Amino acid sequence: MGNRYNIIGSKIFMTGGAGFIGTRIARELADDNEIILFDNLHNNAYKTSGLGDTPSVRLVQGDVRDIEAIRKAMEPDVDYVIHAAAIAGVDTVISNPMRVLEVNIKGTFNVAEAALGLKGLKKFVDFSTSEVFGQHAYNVDEFEINPTVTIGEARWTYAMSKLIGEFVVHAHHLQNHMPTGTVRPFNIYGPNQVGVGAIHQFVKRAIAGEDLTIHDDGSQIRAWCYVDDFIHGVLLAMKSERSAGRSYNIGNARSTVTVYNLARMVIDLAGSKSKLAFKAMNYSDVALRIPNIKSARDDLGFEPQIELEEGLKRTIEWYRGTK
Repeated sequence: MGNRYNIIGSKIFMTGGAGFIGTRIARELADDNEIILFDNLHNNAYKTSGLGDTPSVRLVQGDVRDIEAIRKAMEPDVDYVIHAAAIAGVDTVISNPMRVLEVNIKGTFNVAEAALGLKGLKKFVDFSTSEVFGQHAYNVDEFEINPTVTIGEARWTYAMSKLIGEFVVHAHHLQNHMPTGTVRPFNIYGPNQVGVGAIHQFVKRAIAGEDLTIHDDGSQIRAWCYVDDFIHGVLLAMKSERSAGRSYNIGNARSTVTVYNLARMVIDLAGSKSKLAFKAMNYSDVALRIPNIKSARDDLGFEPQIELEEGLKRTIEWYRGTK
């Protein structure tokens, strides 16, 4: 699909490249480009991605906190940099907020600084998060952010670290004329997801016939975006000249559902006998998260195609096949 975006004959450096989304991007572009995946393998989707036998894809193990390792791996003729590496997941954020801040902020500083040395850089694409909008994000646009967060509550360390990362990247655009663009993923899911993720956990448990755990009463509302749609948005931003210095929400507002109803959908579509188990949360959660994608639609031509039921069917089928 590289030809679809006219990304051909390029060298692409991607941090977090061995993760769920990074490996999917690599598969999209591997036929037409050379790709360097830089990752510490904390969440390793590479081993089940089929990329190990792809000669145009190379995996370099390293940590974004180590700028010399980044500089060594980021070869001077790299055309595109995708910075997807980060620490996510509420449990990790709460248990080790200092590490989250160091990886997400220092890591972004390091990758952007290393990219300054690239003479032929066409675009630096940074991954942010929908969490920058705080607890309530309904129809939120890209320009004005008013997060409602509590100082001292570790839950929001991740969101604020990613928001700082956006400012770092935009500062490089303004001060150093770096061609940057930022994407904010809204609840991405799909085959070969590793680590955290409600759909990932629900699907695996439903296939195994285990209880699906729902926090509190499951009334939290989310808009879910299938991974192929998100990658489409990333590559449009990567290629478009209009994305320079901009941030874009990438998601699918049509696939909005409560967590409770999502769990019921997964059980029904999987034909599972799993039950629902309710568990009280001991930290603050996001009550509502639905994107406004008008800017991505207007500037990039982005439009999600895979609705929730179809995406869940594809995801269930993949996990059932790998099992």
